[in-house]
Amino acid sequence: MEKITSRQNKLLQHVKKLQTSRSYRYQWGQFVADGTKLLQEAVRWYDGLETVILQEGINAEVPENVRCVEISADLMKAVSAMEAPQGALFVCKMPEKKPLSLHGGCLILDGIQDPGNLGTILRTADALEIPVVLTEGCADPYGEKTVRASMGAVFRTQPQQATRAEVLAYCREHQIPLAVTALSDIAKDIRDADVGAMAVVIGSEGRGVCEELMNAAGHQLIIPMNARCESLNAAVAATIVMWQMKR
Repeated sequence: MEKITSRQNKLLQHVKKLQTSRSYRYQWGQFVADGTKLLQEAVRWYDGLETVILQEGINAEVPENVRCVEISADLMKAVSAMEAPQGALFVCKMPEKKPLSLHGGCLILDGIQDPGNLGTILRTADALEIPVVLTEGCADPYGEKTVRASMGAVFRTQPQQATRAEVLAYCREHQIPLAVTALSDIAKDIRDADVGAMAVVIGSEGRGVCEELMNAAGHQLIIPMNARCESLNAAVAATIVMWQMKR
């Protein structure tokens, strides 16, 4: 195992920048995850694990072809984005982008900017085997906070990323009904809709679904709730939609 003792080490500087810059992540085609539990998930499910950085005294099973580095607790605190690091940081190669592939019973995320919400949605989608597509304005699925909130789901099931125009063109070509969740008078109770045959759009809590997707959708759906409640958290709404898809 290599040992690094300097904060100025190029690998540690690279890891810090991967955690803080989305453009840098995509420039290098790499992302960083933090934590021993996530490392176990990556070792088990993901073939893109490249480098593991362990704090002194922390042991982990790492494949022989993966670079392994040891650093002090002070260095781990300096490099990790977490307030209380768990003693393991690791670098993964981003998955190869594949052509867009949708079918009825999938989720389209529009402008979900909160990493915690996005990670929770990806975690639920992985559990229920629901395909997810991220359009413009969504948080980075490979940001450190999103990966952590997903509890390793991104290592098992990679979300797709596409423009709204690409999603609309695909749905038209393959005759997949597009639905949006909306608080409107014409929205249909989700319990009465065949959401398992639809591509359903979840918008951000702040502004909802964008006008482009709203206008293109053939269906508007509403989750029934107490009239005094204005809305649901985006991750909660997505979970209800996905559960209804499985029914």
